[in-house]
Amino acid sequence: MLSLAVSSMFFHEYPIDEIFSSVEEAGLVGVEFWVETPHFWLRGQPLYELKAAVRAHPALASLTLHAPALDLNPCSINPRVAAASQQYAVEAVALAGAVGADVVTVHPGRRTARRPPSHYDYEHFETYLERLRQVAEETGVKVAIENMEPKVNSLLCTPEGVHEILDAHPWLWFTLDVAHAMTVSEEEIARYLEICGDRIANVHLSVAAGGRRHLPVAGRPEACEVVRALRGAGYRGPLTLEIEDQVFAHPLSLEEKIMVLREERRYVTWCLS
Repeated sequence: MLSLAVSSMFFHEYPIDEIFSSVEEAGLVGVEFWVETPHFWLRGQPLYELKAAVRAHPALASLTLHAPALDLNPCSINPRVAAASQQYAVEAVALAGAVGADVVTVHPGRRTARRPPSHYDYEHFETYLERLRQVAEETGVKVAIENMEPKVNSLLCTPEGVHEILDAHPWLWFTLDVAHAMTVSEEEIARYLEICGDRIANVHLSVAAGGRRHLPVAGRPEACEVVRALRGAGYRGPLTLEIEDQVFAHPLSLEEKIMVLREERRYVTWCLS
């Protein structure tokens, strides 16, 4: 059974417990908690508050984390930036272990210059992966690397590239970002499922259209096709709605965000009926 969750960043401006309560009210069964959720991040990451929110909402049984990624680059040409970025990811895996999260999604990084990645960048990438492997083994948490949107300096933005990394690192898992793949084509998603489907630990579900990414899925036939393809491929993990709240015509109130998620839930449920 697929578990419908949502990224906490959809509730960007709200306190932790209010985020969890709103997700539960919307009828979803999970949260992907972005470590950089402002109420948590800007207040020194109070672990006790996150643990309390998890305990208070047992209905949200599917808990995953997203490692810090804003302003960070684990493959940066600047060694201090690379080291800090890698450390934040390592600490996110440790945090996941502390709160009982199953999966941590991490970004692969990119070449700092807008040029194709070089041998130097891949050396940084291998150092990054080795640090993640160590903490994954210590905690028992699945680390899942995300496919990024296709840009000239992206390290990981093709099905073949993801497959190569997963093949070289059997401990590593994969977070399929549907909107990132959809910026290439809908066929790109099918290719990810074909060659990486057995390693998917999380799915970021949204759509891309008209040059915009992370749009809601309700009413989108292409989203239905993806959900059905995931089920057909045997995927049974979290479907994490990763919706950008800035794509709506006006700033959404908390009640409106809950209504959006209810409609997303109804549509995904219909797709699977």
